[in-house]
Amino acid sequence: MAGRTPARTGREDATDRESDGTDASRLRQALVMGEHKAATAHKERAGVQSLERAFGLLEAIAQAREGIGLAELSKTVGLHNSTTFHLVKTMVALGYVRQDKDKRYRIGRSLFALAAGSLDEVELVNSATSVLEDLTEVTGDSGHFAVRSGDSVVVIAKTSGSGAFQLTDRVGVMRPAHGTALGKVLLAALTPAQLDRFLQNRELPALTPKTITEPSLLRKEIEEVARAGVAYDDGEFNTEVRCVAVPVYDFTGQVVGALGISGPIWRLSIQALQKQTELVKAAARRLSATFGHRVRDESEGQAQRD
Repeated sequence: MAGRTPARTGREDATDRESDGTDASRLRQALVMGEHKAATAHKERAGVQSLERAFGLLEAIAQAREGIGLAELSKTVGLHNSTTFHLVKTMVALGYVRQDKDKRYRIGRSLFALAAGSLDEVELVNSATSVLEDLTEVTGDSGHFAVRSGDSVVVIAKTSGSGAFQLTDRVGVMRPAHGTALGKVLLAALTPAQLDRFLQNRELPALTPKTITEPSLLRKEIEEVARAGVAYDDGEFNTEVRCVAVPVYDFTGQVVGALGISGPIWRLSIQALQKQTELVKAAARRLSATFGHRVRDESEGQAQRD
């Protein structure tokens, strides 16, 4: 009869049910895969967030010279106490943070070891040379970066100044600490006991008529260098040369070396030397920053003391 719908066979019904089952299975698989991808993405975001928080905590702890308590640390980084506690607990277990008897957190030995391992002599030389080149370009004077070697100092990086007058110092040369600006800076970084031993056991020969050879006078000079943060050499090592040097710090706040410039006395007058001092200090701050040193301003320091 016209218009009648043909009857469906059992096979066609089975085929449709099978197709429906396949589509449902594919939908479930798609949903499962979507949930898996979403879960994976969530874990990745959570991992990145935890990493960011951990580094934020390390920076806050490193800036707190006297250590920092849990509540203050949480407030500084903007996290709940429980979140901060669990993150720091992990870092304590790994040795990157330590907690003393006063319950304050401080940087741990593992972090010091990690940083110290990267701050080798090659890194010191490469970083210092780059800074010295810029300093010499601005001042026109020879630049030097030195470190302690026993009771003496050794120049491990240098740049040559402009003009016909050139110092003959070479990289690796040893110089007496008591007669150079670089050496005075490094002596000022000694502990009182170390300075006592130096003055008691080390001879102080006269290198020029201006060299300080009396232990008591050298002690006063070193104390002034420590107070002012700058040392001068007014013809004490070479009668024709004046120098200025300042300390360079590492990530622990310790003096890792001394950076300075030198030039002929006829060009580098006392007035000119004092003017160049600010440029030398700026270069030293830049090099210190390269080694991880961070300078806190007074307001930050006051806030942490309060």
